[in-house]
Amino acid sequence: MRITAVTCVKNEGPFLLEWIAYNRLIGVTDFLFYSNDCTDGTAELLDALAARGLLTHLPNPAQGRNYQMEALKDAAHQPLVQEADWVWIADVDEFLNIHTGDHTIPALITACGNPGAISVSFQFFANNGIEAFVDEPVIAQFSRSHNPDIWCAETAIEVKTLVRQDFPLKYYGAHRPFFKKGLPPRRFPHWCDGSGRDVPPKFLVADNPRRIRKFPAKGSRDLATLNHYALRSLDSYLVKNDRGDVNREHRAFDDSYWRERNDPSYEDRSIQRYLPGLQQALKALKSDVEIATLHEICLQRHRDKRDQLLAQPAYQKMRRQLLATPTLPPQEEALLTDLGLLPALGY
Repeated sequence: MRITAVTCVKNEGPFLLEWIAYNRLIGVTDFLFYSNDCTDGTAELLDALAARGLLTHLPNPAQGRNYQMEALKDAAHQPLVQEADWVWIADVDEFLNIHTGDHTIPALITACGNPGAISVSFQFFANNGIEAFVDEPVIAQFSRSHNPDIWCAETAIEVKTLVRQDFPLKYYGAHRPFFKKGLPPRRFPHWCDGSGRDVPPKFLVADNPRRIRKFPAKGSRDLATLNHYALRSLDSYLVKNDRGDVNREHRAFDDSYWRERNDPSYEDRSIQRYLPGLQQALKALKSDVEIATLHEICLQRHRDKRDQLLAQPAYQKMRRQLLATPTLPPQEEALLTDLGLLPALGY
């Protein structure tokens, strides 16, 4: 089975090897990377990996626009995508955690009955007080998250989607594919969630903005979860804030973004079943002297950028503010305040 992962990156150098090695473990056979405006060694590392036949690396075709969507438009015409049996569109901080069979994408597809698409719900993993950036697998460092069924008082949670080649595609979205308006119901794809259940009808047809990229998460994770490590260490979050978002040119990550994703109320170490294989795969990649050297350059530039930022009063203030910020998401804090329950909880 040929499975192509498509992703967009900007200054993600320290995290590339883990993400590539992990996705190879779960069955991804091909990688299509788009990069833009990288200053941390990301592009050079990707080029070296591409020279070894491990991936394809292209410049992002966007020019100051929506980087991810422009790249996905281009990806739809690339042979690597067109010739794949399945396409997986995800970011480098997102890890597909498969709970069934041998914990690979083919096992997930089989468990779901070989549908036309599988949309897997996010689970946002908290920083959980980890301040320092270290060169260790992200999936080993961060194990606490919100309640999987509720995020910021919302029961509908965003998804990412595996797409089969014969999906009646209009275009790829970052979270899900879209089929043409007016497609007769008899041609609707069989589309399921991470438990193998049919997705809600309003999500299937993108009936309204609320249901374009999310649906209720309760009961949707029996076969797979999408672990999202949006914060990582505090060091890396500050660098991420400076970098902006690959999806929009000048997006900043403020206090709300941090608080919404830093709920440590639930522990989930299930993804660590992959750690032994991941460690072996990383060792193999780093046995190549050039790859190891380029990876180290990315690490050092990441640390250098952190030090540059922390020399600035604005980032010193941001760091203090984030360290002092409660882990209760703002939406839940507002609700508890309205109910008069915060004093009893010690906030």
